[in-house]
Amino acid sequence: MTGTPKRPAAPAAEAGPGAPARLRTAPARLRAALATVCDPEIRVLSLEELGVLRSARIAADGTPVVTVTPTYVGCPAMDVIRADIEAAVLAAGYRDVRVETVWSPAWSTDWIGPRARAKLEAAGIAPPARGPAPAGHTAAAPAGRRLLPLSTAAPRCPRCGAADTEEVTRFGSTACKALWRCRSCLEPFDHLKEH
Repeated sequence: MTGTPKRPAAPAAEAGPGAPARLRTAPARLRAALATVCDPEIRVLSLEELGVLRSARIAADGTPVVTVTPTYVGCPAMDVIRADIEAAVLAAGYRDVRVETVWSPAWSTDWIGPRARAKLEAAGIAPPARGPAPAGHTAAAPAGRRLLPLSTAAPRCPRCGAADTEEVTRFGSTACKALWRCRSCLEPFDHLKEH
């Protein structure tokens, strides 16, 4: 893969004048309902902030159609995500909703915007790095093994900001997070893995 995947337009919770045209056409009531749906595994982010929510529109038959892209194939949270979207849209007064899934382009952590990254850090979760890891900020590969390029970025501690951190285990509280520890303040923290 070359280059950084471009983030497709997603419905902004506060889709204003700067929102993509296809989002401005979705009724404000639908956009407001979707803005309340948080990722079930990363509760500090809405689906829109995480980049999972791709579009929202009203079909010709009047049914709201919400399009999502899972963070990865087999994400165990997808059933909950669909159910939460349906519940939010129905609670907003719509009689039905269709939730569609698209896989291309594949979701990338590069779709997480600066405001969402700040929210992750404020919650004690190290946000994923953008692009390749900077020099001197990579975890050492175990002898005889090669780490995936996606797993080499060493995040700064979200609590004290120190760069001296180490991975404790590849999987943290969820499959999309790794457990790290800060060698400076000694606090463990989750890191949302890059992909």
